[in-house]
Amino acid sequence: MRLNEVIFTDARPVDGYGPGFFRIAGEVHQGPMLLWDKGRADWGGLEDHDSLLGFVGVVDVLFVGTGAEIAFLPAELREKLEQAGLGVEVMNSPSACRTYNVLISEGRRVALAVLPV
Repeated sequence: MRLNEVIFTDARPVDGYGPGFFRIAGEVHQGPMLLWDKGRADWGGLEDHDSLLGFVGVVDVLFVGTGAEIAFLPAELREKLEQAGLGVEVMNSPSACRTYNVLISEGRRVALAVLPV
């Protein structure tokens, strides 16, 4: 097996997660959060539509991690995101973190909105 060092450019990867927290580039952050190549912010969860709509035109795909289990987005939120033309992929939070890390290592324009497990 050949292992290669991954370079993340400006984006910071998700190093780990646990009950109620995420570790981003070595720093622990509590609660739901947003992560993209330009930074990290606290997130109000699935009711915080405006924060997610702020990614329109900034990223190509938004990964939404719904906690330990996959869940549907509220219909109103999904409609707003679709009307705005933002690509959204919904999955459980561990999968969303892994997928985000892979795509930022490729230099892709992605963001992560994630609820803790």
